[in-house]
Amino acid sequence: MEKLLHVSSSPHVRSKAKTSTIMLLVIIALWPAACFGVWLNGPYAAAVLGVSIGAAVLTEYIYERLMKRPVTVGDGSAVVTGLLLGMNLPPLVPLWMPVLGSVFAILVVKQLFGGLGQNFMNPALAGRCFLMISFSARMTSFAVSDGTLNKIVDTVSGATPLAEIKGGGSFDLLSMFLGTTRGTIGETCTLALLAGGIFLVITGVIRLTVPLAYLGSFSVFALLAGGHGMDFPWLAAQLCGGGLMLGAWFMATDYVTRPITRTGQIVYGIILGIMTGLFRFFGGSAEGVSYAIIFSNLLVPLIERLTLPGGFGIKRKGGADK
Repeated sequence: MEKLLHVSSSPHVRSKAKTSTIMLLVIIALWPAACFGVWLNGPYAAAVLGVSIGAAVLTEYIYERLMKRPVTVGDGSAVVTGLLLGMNLPPLVPLWMPVLGSVFAILVVKQLFGGLGQNFMNPALAGRCFLMISFSARMTSFAVSDGTLNKIVDTVSGATPLAEIKGGGSFDLLSMFLGTTRGTIGETCTLALLAGGIFLVITGVIRLTVPLAYLGSFSVFALLAGGHGMDFPWLAAQLCGGGLMLGAWFMATDYVTRPITRTGQIVYGIILGIMTGLFRFFGGSAEGVSYAIIFSNLLVPLIERLTLPGGFGIKRKGGADK
């Protein structure tokens, strides 16, 4: 009887990886960029990250207890959502803002749609976009801390490098790569983000398909339609600036909100690159990664419908048996 075959419905892909293990690896990969952001912006940035994570975990715990559902905070997904949201916030936002953003991300985008695996868009980015729409002035203020938990040095506040570039200003590419520029807590250090992304690839958490398709299509679009011709230093600044690296390696690769098939992931990455270019070069803002990823998340069901292979022996319209 032990040798009998067990027949079950699809899918038949199996993996020994646990959600908690994957989330732990993502947290480790994000840690260098998060620590650099705290070092650059001071202890208040650490408070923003801590409050964002705490609010995300507490919201998930309270909701699941009230709904009498299994408590899933131990899988680490709420921690990752809170950390990503915090890293996408300016370093000196009022602490009620990461609380509000985390509640929206966990409660509205994740839990009300069924919990982990059922959300239709990236919760952290949804929380950021919600805050951007509701409190745009505060979300685009990049003042610098004086090193305490309470004070802001207004005299050294200013635009991010991308905003300066869009306005025709100059840029320091080395500073943008190393991260010593203005921006959100976790987006400035390209070096740390690349190290984290490579770590995720090495550990098998993500594949290169989505990041390469995203960054490659954005690069082609920028050279063709960015208005600077074949200006490769300008292109490098576009790649290092804003949330492009953070989005390409850590949010566009989200298991739940990206396509399953390799072909679908390539299409998804190309759409991401084009949408980011459209928002950056033709929109009113110098950024565009968050809205591009959210918009592309909404297209994933259609992308999967068009790219999923047919069953064995089934002829698809206009094609051969798959």
